[in-house]
Amino acid sequence: MFRTLNPATETIVATFDADSPARIEQALADASAAQRRWAREPLAVRAATVARIGDVLLRRKAELAALITLEMGKPIAEAEAEVDKSAWTCRFYAEHAAQYLGDEAVASNASESFVVYDPLGVVLAIMPWNYPLWQFIRFAAPALCAGNGAILKHAGNVPQCALAINSVFADADMPAGLVASLLVEAEDVAQLIDDPRIAAVTLTGSTAVGKLVASQAGRAMKKQVLELGGSDPFIVLADADVEAAAKAAVKARFSNTGQSCISSKRFIVDEKIADRFVELFCAGVAQLKVGDPTRRDTTIGPMARANLRDELHRQVERTVEAGAVLKAGGAPLPGPGFFYAPTVLDRVAPDMAAACEETFGPVAAILRVDGIEQAISLANATEFGLGAALWTTDLDAARQLVRRIEAGAVFVNGLVASDARLPFGGIKQSGYGRELGAAGIREFTNIKTVWFGPAR
Repeated sequence: MFRTLNPATETIVATFDADSPARIEQALADASAAQRRWAREPLAVRAATVARIGDVLLRRKAELAALITLEMGKPIAEAEAEVDKSAWTCRFYAEHAAQYLGDEAVASNASESFVVYDPLGVVLAIMPWNYPLWQFIRFAAPALCAGNGAILKHAGNVPQCALAINSVFADADMPAGLVASLLVEAEDVAQLIDDPRIAAVTLTGSTAVGKLVASQAGRAMKKQVLELGGSDPFIVLADADVEAAAKAAVKARFSNTGQSCISSKRFIVDEKIADRFVELFCAGVAQLKVGDPTRRDTTIGPMARANLRDELHRQVERTVEAGAVLKAGGAPLPGPGFFYAPTVLDRVAPDMAAACEETFGPVAAILRVDGIEQAISLANATEFGLGAALWTTDLDAARQLVRRIEAGAVFVNGLVASDARLPFGGIKQSGYGRELGAAGIREFTNIKTVWFGPAR
């Protein structure tokens, strides 16, 4: 059973039965057959279809954004931005797929040799609730351009978003069956992975789930791309523009109510400027407006589920008990809804819960350091390696420092963000493989070498 539970009101809006085994079997058969036909379509035809998906997303933006807000509590302005970003990504790949997937000539001792990018087949996409449209589109747009099909297993708390994806693709005249969003229970995922019609798997989710999916896909010898958890550092060196860094830090932590894998979570600040940074940061946090996510002036909505809020509060309590200084927030808000006060913890030590665990919600941990070496060492002292931000006015030094930071992406004097033009993914316990950019469109292809000898 799947249900839409409005996290702002705690009311159940709708319920849905899981898809039957017969429905799942039919979807797999249809996707397999449709993908074989799709792979033979000219790339220009595939790209034009993906472009139409972007058009449909924009045309249905109000409806889709409202569903996102209803099911997971994202403030409506951010939900609309998610739809816009998804549409732009479709257009981007429609325009650049030929460049990324074109045959590549290679000099050799043959009369001719080159590399081609063939699709793998039908990819199982296991997607999370925090960006219920964007997370799927950022995989699907490049994968479809490359000639693949897709089966979507979405998070259980966003069933209406999952079903809306089916209708969006139908409205874009996507070949019937090529993409199917199924309502599948978690315990049935292993059977999907093992099905011979599934060629590969992509997952965005927690590290614990990533390990489980990786083991299942590994036993089946299937390619995986895993984008998992993060504890991203936001490093502010002594020479940084403190005002700019503090302003950006508020957005870096509290966008999507802090429920993002690439939200900055550990603010590693040089002691020389830490007091000023904390003052400015707390002032910015005080301007955030918690409330009804359907209102356009709301900047912090509810957390998506009660258990997520409860776990976050336990992390805050343990961190304060260990000696951190609570500067703002620190508790669930009264009344209906899974709201948690925007929270700032200062003088957090590396071994405290808010520093050594992923905090998935509106809580910022500030760690004070003495100089660059300690800052870089502390930034790397985590099992995660997704993104990192570095703030400094010494750009020459920054060009060297970014190579020492263990992360899939480092943004200098800016917010860590995903962008269709740039590869996205992590290292260590944050996963492997890449989405987006040229690397992302090639992840679910067979990179095939073709070699011609002389004719005889």
